[in-house]
Order: sequence, then structure tokens, then C-alpha cells
Amino acid sequence: MTKTPDAPDTPALGGTASAVSPAALPQLRRRVQAVLVATQILGGLGIATGVALAAVLATEVSGTDALAGLASTATVAGPALLAMPLAALMARRGRRAGLVLAYLLGALGAGVAVLGAVVGSFPVLLIGLVGFGAGSSANLAARFAAADLAEPDRRGRAISTVVWATTIGAVLGPNIAAPAGRSVSGLGIPVAAGPFLWAAVVFVVSALVVAVLLRPDPLLTARALAADDEGAADLPENRSLRAGLRAVRESPQARIALVTVAASHAVMVSIMSMTPVALTHHGAGIELIGLVISVHIAGMYAFSPVMGWLADRLGRLAVIGLAVGLLGVAALLAGTAGASHTRVAAGLFVLGLGWSAGLVSGSALLTDAVPQAARAAVQGLSDTVMNTAAGLGGLAAGVVVSQVGYGPLNALAAALLLPMAALALRGVLRRA
Repeated sequence: MTKTPDAPDTPALGGTASAVSPAALPQLRRRVQAVLVATQILGGLGIATGVALAAVLATEVSGTDALAGLASTATVAGPALLAMPLAALMARRGRRAGLVLAYLLGALGAGVAVLGAVVGSFPVLLIGLVGFGAGSSANLAARFAAADLAEPDRRGRAISTVVWATTIGAVLGPNIAAPAGRSVSGLGIPVAAGPFLWAAVVFVVSALVVAVLLRPDPLLTARALAADDEGAADLPENRSLRAGLRAVRESPQARIALVTVAASHAVMVSIMSMTPVALTHHGAGIELIGLVISVHIAGMYAFSPVMGWLADRLGRLAVIGLAVGLLGVAALLAGTAGASHTRVAAGLFVLGLGWSAGLVSGSALLTDAVPQAARAAVQGLSDTVMNTAAGLGGLAAGVVVSQVGYGPLNALAAALLLPMAALALRGVLRRA
């Protein structure tokens, strides 16, 4: 059965969809990318608005810096817990169902976080932040949706374009944290909780955009095209989570990709999450903290098209090596900044660049390394691993800063790059 780009999906439990004609593919790619770009802007706004003050809000509610790291742990625990169920849902029903669910859970979590702040309950706040983190699950999964229909030699650029779109919302987010806080001051809501209320609204809008406009589903369409091209049956057992684990075990490249995205994310989250706390210790106010986080997020997203182009032209492993170098320099700059807000901002900017290089190159390499049928499962495993690593990093970061300081935290974070560098070098030598 032939299906045009404007025809509805037929994602039964088997997850099947008819292939589009080759002539219709360019238009479909542009349409999918446009929808993903729009939702990345909205989702980035919601996530960054809340993340900018998560540690500060946690400190206010708990009354101690030592527990501030739990805020970042909670926000990445949501994606870690949701990644595999989300991957299973996408494997059965496509990207649209998974993205809508993730955004709605993010909205619910943001509302619970506000409730926790209002009643002064730290456990309720953490539960809310776990749900809030689900919104970032959608933004992370969108990069793989962009790669579903991309040509193999343009996957890096397809992923990076969607990652780049987050720049607009993510840079604006921390800077509207202050007005978002002031907007709820007369409602009995703490100022630091205001951004989460705004984030809830943004996530609901993002869910609606995906539900209405992301048709036909890119994953189901790509799977149908692959089955047509290869003459292979699109069987549920070939795209199960077990099949995804098997695909990773059988591919050294996939293992390099998993370590890359996990290490890059863990280093970034552990340093970034405690930077607002470190800045407050040196007299920074909420506006300056928002500016520094905006600079960091600009580094994360604004230059991702460059990372995608480099990954396609120079190779995935070369850009992984670049990520190691950038993240190491970032840790050095931020860790030795002391009271210099400018040096901290420079370190956070480079930290964002390193994260971008690692995420884009690692995601492209992972997509290259596994069969089409297993990709959704492998991608879910990747997001589970990276967010679990980041959650542990964020948890440890609060303890490290409270006990020995922000400088040692950066040194310990840089040590996480060693396995990533060793595996990438091994991959290069294997290819030589």
C-alpha cells in the first residue's frame, strides 16, 4: 500500500507504516525537521527556564548546599527512568507517541515541583523535578527522530540542526527566569519556583504541536523504507529492547558511542549544576547566574551545526577527540576561576561546546553502528546510560562542593574523560 506524506500513520502494535515514494522523501524530511525545530525551541525554553534555578530552589527548600546537587540528579533521573519505556513505546508506536508522552510528563512534573516549593517539602520538590526532567527526554529523543530519515552521510548535520534549534529557547530560558519568578510573587509561590510554572505551560504546547503536526511518523516511515529496500520483514522481535542490547554487544562502534554520550553528559551536568551555587558563594545574583547559564547553553547548542558538519566530513571519532579536548579545557578554566565570574563564564561556554561535540558525534556514530530495526531500542539505552551517569555525577557534585569545593569538582569531572579518550583512540587505531 502506498502512502503519501500527508496520509495518516498506521502504527498498530506491530509499529508498521507504509513507505513513501523516493520523490516525496525530500519534502517529508523538511516537514519533519520543521516540526522538530519548533518543538525544540519550545522545549528548550521550558527546560532551561527551570534548570537555571533548580539547584537554587533546592537549596532554599532544603536549607543546605549539600542537597543542592540532588536537584540536578532528579532532573536527569527523569530521563534515565523514562528512556527505556519511552524507547519501547517508540519501537511499537513511533516517535510521535513517545514525544507527546514525555512532554506531558514534563508538564506534570513541573507542576508538582511548584507544589513542593509552595508547601516547603523537599521530597515533593524532588519528585516534581524527576517528572520535569521528562521534558528533556523529549528534546533528547528528537535528535534521533531527525536522523530517522536522513541520508547516512548527512546524519550528523540532521542531528545537529535539531540540537541547534534548542539554542533559541535554551538561551532565552535562564534570562526570563527572573521575570518568571516575579510573575508569581503575588500568588504565594516562591520566586525560584516561578520558572517551573512557565515550563509546564510550554511543555503542554510542545505536546500539542507534536501530536498534530508530526505526521507521518519518521521512525515508522524509515522502518518501512528499510524493509522495502532490504526485503526484510519488520518483525517486533527484531526491534525489541533485547535486540537493542544484542546490537550494542556486537558493535565496538556502538560501545564507543555509548561511553561518549554518557561521559560528555556526566561531565557537563556535574560541573554546570553546581556552578550557580559556586557563583552565589562569590556574590553573584540571579541575573548574573542566568547570564552565565545562558552563555553555557549557547555553547551547548549554537555551534552544534558546526559539530554535525565536522562529524560528517572528518568522521565521528575525530569529533569525539575534539569533545575530550574541549571538556578538559572547560574543567581547567572553571576549576581555577576562583572569584572571577568572567573565567567561570568562559569555562561554562567551552563546557557547552565539548558537550555538543560529544553528543552530536556520539549520537551519529550510534545510529550508524546498529541495524534500523534495533535503533529505537539502542537509542533508548543510550539515553538511559547517559542520564544515569549524569544523575550520579550531579549527586556526587553537591557532596564534593560542600566538602572540598568547586575546583576539585572540576578535576574529578575531567577524570571521567579518560575512558572516553581511551576508547576513541582504540577505535582510531583499529581503523588504521
